[in-house]
Amino acid sequence: MGNFRFYRRVSIFPGLSVNVSKSGPSLTVGMRGAHVTVGSKGIRKTVGIPGTGIYYTSHSGYHTGAHSAHVEQPISETQQTTAHVIAQVIALMVIIGAVAFAIALVGSVAGGK
Repeated sequence: MGNFRFYRRVSIFPGLSVNVSKSGPSLTVGMRGAHVTVGSKGIRKTVGIPGTGIYYTSHSGYHTGAHSAHVEQPISETQQTTAHVIAQVIALMVIIGAVAFAIALVGSVAGGK
């Protein structure tokens, strides 16, 4: 049985894009072949050879500690939820700031003609 998926990427300006999906918003910074995405599930770094389909992705994120031997006491569900909400608010603030910057940049370029 399949899953319903939703995904939309909006380029703010070259090298910066906002991604919106069912799991929430994320911000991607980088270029073709190498980029970093910050979202509600953590940070994903991707490096590849454009046009070949060959790439390497590493993921570091918001872990509960349940799978890590070095963590003595995992954070509670409430703390984890709070951390995710804070991360989403910060990501949203960065996105709004980037959009405001892009609008100001376009306005200054258009006003300079």
